[in-house]
Amino acid sequence: MKRFFAGIFLACVAVAGCKKSGPAVTYSQVDTVNGATISGTIHYSGKPPAPVEIDMAQDPACSMSGTNMTEQYVVNKGGLANVFVYVKDGLGDKVYPITRTPVVIDQKGCRFVPHVAGAMVGQQVEFMNSDPTMHNVHIMPAVAGNDAFDVSQGPNSGPDTRQFHAAELMIPLRCNNHPWMEGFLNVASNPFFAVSDADGHYSIKGLPPGTYTVVADHELLGQQTATVTVGAKQRAERDFSYPGGAAK
Repeated sequence: MKRFFAGIFLACVAVAGCKKSGPAVTYSQVDTVNGATISGTIHYSGKPPAPVEIDMAQDPACSMSGTNMTEQYVVNKGGLANVFVYVKDGLGDKVYPITRTPVVIDQKGCRFVPHVAGAMVGQQVEFMNSDPTMHNVHIMPAVAGNDAFDVSQGPNSGPDTRQFHAAELMIPLRCNNHPWMEGFLNVASNPFFAVSDADGHYSIKGLPPGTYTVVADHELLGQQTATVTVGAKQRAERDFSYPGGAAK
């Protein structure tokens, strides 16, 4: 089941040349020197479902990429990868400028790379095709303000640049030409988010002192929520744990 959190619109910020009415917005800055860090590991207890080899034989250009396995459960020494971790509440009325560096989602080896990505509301997202075959990006948001699109990309082409104007979790990405291709984009209303790595580790840096609601979200296993309090320059460790068994 698709899960999403409340969207916010930043039209005048995201669209160049838009004239503002009323008082100017005062932006907070991410303080990487004095800010706090929340980090930890996403654990998966028990034995995860075995990955399944993907048959890419329908496209010779894809089959040349070698053995490919499904990515729904990527577990290494008990650490779960591809979990989106973000600060949901606790920032009050702070507004942060849109991150200028674009997020890049590539189609490489007939896979979406990375499998799970995160971007800020209004941040540029570049969709690439690094493969020697035709792909397409079909994205299906559920929140108003995020437009669905279906665009073809020729071999070794791109970028096709898009912006998403509302916060939303786990927006599915598909390639209609290759039905096994699947990825997820998460759009956050602030810059405090991360995706767990191959060993399940994540780190969110630059937070002002405060008490925060932190949420971990997995494409199949759902959400885990924690409350974390941090002071200036403090590093707080907060792990999350998903029990083994069926997806929620």
